Amino acid sequence: VQLQASGGGLAQTGGSLRLSCLASGLTLGSYAVAWFRQAPGKERVGLSWISSTASTTYFTNSVKGRATVSRDNAKNMVYLQINSLNSEDAAVYYCAARSVTKSGGYDWTNWRLYDYWGQGTLVTVSS
Repeated sequence: VQLQASGGGLAQTGGSLRLSCLASGLTLGSYAVAWFRQAPGKERVGLSWISSTASTTYFTNSVKGRATVSRDNAKNMVYLQINSLNSEDAAVYYCAARSVTKSGGYDWTNWRLYDYWGQGTLVTVSS
């Protein structure tokens, strides 16, 4: 089982990035997926969450209104686009998956509750 996050790199302040998360070895449609990021010296922070069917999405306040999350279960892919980038967006971005068989509500921002993690993709923002 592997999640592979990609799409990071150098972006300009005010620009946009689209990150991708490709799953292999599992049927991503059976998982909710979240995006987290971690800046140097800081804790891992939940950014966005998308349900297995894409019927529900959540965003943390820091990206709400300038980020979109989507998925293509046929391709085993989840995407995160962030617009209007600023210096605080510079971090390593991770995708994580949690099985829908784990019923009940949970705090989607709690990184400890996810079953699988991608390796991270680095986003650098230059002014």
